Amino acid sequence: MELLKQRILKEGRALSGQVLLVDSFLNHQVDVELMKACGEEFARRFADAGVTRIVTIESSGIAPAAMTALSMNLPMVIMKKSVSSILRDGIIQTEVFSFTKNAPYLLTLKTSFVHPGDRVLLIDDFLANGEAAFGGIHLLERAGAQIAGVGAVIAKAFQPGMEKLRAAGYRVEALAAVTRLAEGIIEF
Repeated sequence: MELLKQRILKEGRALSGQVLLVDSFLNHQVDVELMKACGEEFARRFADAGVTRIVTIESSGIAPAAMTALSMNLPMVIMKKSVSSILRDGIIQTEVFSFTKNAPYLLTLKTSFVHPGDRVLLIDDFLANGEAAFGGIHLLERAGAQIAGVGAVIAKAFQPGMEKLRAAGYRVEALAAVTRLAEGIIEF
């Protein structure tokens, strides 16, 4: 998606060979017009996938997932990263290792919001090692859903996540696939 790539080049900052900072439009401050365009592009790319529900992981995936759900006229579910005192019944959890925080967390899905037979499109802001995506897929499949696909706003294509998901048989679409990061360098 050329609009997204140009925005990454203009405002993104490669802090190292692993870290791309895009907090001015994606995951701290959100450019809703850009996220709307991302949602429309995901809707276009997955129009043939029979999607019945959009799912994301809090919190940076919420904006692109909401816009995708709006574009596809589908419900959206948010998987939680933190344990809540009010979420006790009807939940399933799995441990996921966070690249960003360099620590594990419990990913939680309330099963009443995902139904057996749902065809789920999992949307997230970044795809790097694939840990979050595989954790989400694990919970969704335990809930009886089928995975229609995984959409990433930005994929770090030089890290193994996208290839591991595809090797496991999942359809993966990245709106911008970064092939190289180094301090001050971003390549697609």
